Amino acid sequence: MIRIRDISLPPEHDTNQLIFEAARLLKISPSKIRRLTLVRRSIDARKKPDVRVIYTVDVGLVGNEGKILKHSGCKKASSAPVSFYKPPKPLMDISERPVVVGFGPAGIFAGLILAMAGLKPIILERGADAQTRHERVQHFFKTGQLDKTSNVQFGEGGAGTFSDGKLNTGVNNPRIGWILEQFVAAGARDDILYDAKPHVGTDVLLTVVQNLRQRIISLGGEVRFSTQVTALLQENGQLTGVSTNQGDIACRHLILAIGHSARDTFRMLHASGIQMEPKPFAMGVRIEQLQSVIDKAQYGRNDLPLPPADYKLVKHLENETVYTFCMCPGGYVVAATSEEGKIVTNGMSYADRDGENANAAVLVSLNPRDFPYPGDLGGMQWQEEIEKAAYTHSGSYHAPAQTVGDFLLGRASVSSRGVEPSYKPGVFWTDLHQVLPAKITDALKQALPQMEQSLKGFAAPEAVLTAPETRSSSPVRILRGENGQASLSGLYPAGEGAGYAGGIMSAAIDGILAAEALIEELSKEK
Repeated sequence: MIRIRDISLPPEHDTNQLIFEAARLLKISPSKIRRLTLVRRSIDARKKPDVRVIYTVDVGLVGNEGKILKHSGCKKASSAPVSFYKPPKPLMDISERPVVVGFGPAGIFAGLILAMAGLKPIILERGADAQTRHERVQHFFKTGQLDKTSNVQFGEGGAGTFSDGKLNTGVNNPRIGWILEQFVAAGARDDILYDAKPHVGTDVLLTVVQNLRQRIISLGGEVRFSTQVTALLQENGQLTGVSTNQGDIACRHLILAIGHSARDTFRMLHASGIQMEPKPFAMGVRIEQLQSVIDKAQYGRNDLPLPPADYKLVKHLENETVYTFCMCPGGYVVAATSEEGKIVTNGMSYADRDGENANAAVLVSLNPRDFPYPGDLGGMQWQEEIEKAAYTHSGSYHAPAQTVGDFLLGRASVSSRGVEPSYKPGVFWTDLHQVLPAKITDALKQALPQMEQSLKGFAAPEAVLTAPETRSSSPVRILRGENGQASLSGLYPAGEGAGYAGGIMSAAIDGILAAEALIEELSKEK
């Protein structure tokens, strides 16, 4: 196979044009291309309105590929690299069944690797299966009646299931391609294999996670829903099992993939002497604009056959960094609390991203020195304080909201002004300075006008801020050694909740790494 990079085409192109351009670069007839595989697709809008679609492709040719490549003299072409991930081989004569706690991305892929290794893992998830969870989440959006065990944070698939379903990551890891293939095999669209910014969408993820669960079960694994770990059982520094609301389970090896919102579990771990530390994280608001405004700003026009535009903005202030996170084109701001009497916002979109609004978190970086509470769980306590204050101020699960124009002028909003907030069960118009600490509002007040200069319409006066966005990542890191284990032997912290990931893909990778470390340890014990 020959790999050709940086093939540039206009948005109004078809597959034949891509084949003809690849043939032109290689100085061959299009008929000599017997196979073309998309490796990467991205959008270059730097010279708007002359937007281009950029491809990297692998082509299989009729004839001697080495000679054709040399004769073409094409600097964009080279032999296609061969790189792929191979899961660990099955272990033989292992009777012990490891336990995985949490069935989000880290837990799912840890469980899958363990099941493929023949270890028949027992996976514990405090929430419900995806279908039941979806019904309970929709009920909360409509009525404000919260289910504390099955919500946007807890249940099959983890918090990422109710998100944009982004699968891009800054991590360069050979496991990425394999993970994407598992998503496609479970029902995701195959464009995630080559899009530079792959996403699945909440509606598709609900099916994907159920299919991944069925695959784990078919390999001998077991998934137990509505099962929450309440204590660790240990003897002489070695894990011996866990207590759950459904009874005790004996085990010597456990992957802890609890997610960033399992505060009761963090407290249990801390009381059990598991070593952890406060971790930098970020808090802020959700911002919403009309998607058509973002499309015009990014593409220069609104009539191009391109997907809804996204954005990523960063502003470095004197003492903080303010940045956008989890941008959801054509998406919705959702109620993401997992605790009664608290308000949390997050962003979500469906696979087609066809909502009227764009939204993103606008977050302020926070370090342990900024936390008003000391100790390992100080950041978590600050999160709780802000979420509770928002609920008290609103008087319900209606999230505090304000237009950008009013926020910058320091006056309370009383209604929308062109951008209708998508948050359900609804918003409470107010002044966010009464809800969020000055550390956050002062930074936002500086950064929003600068962000508007970078992207016209991003922080227009009619854009809507909904608060608070508190759970972008874990405020705690559970310490682990080079062998992947925590201070308690046999305990493998993994994923976002443990403080080692920041999205679906990075959490999935970390779950696989934890499973590999566990398998390696079992191999040594044989």
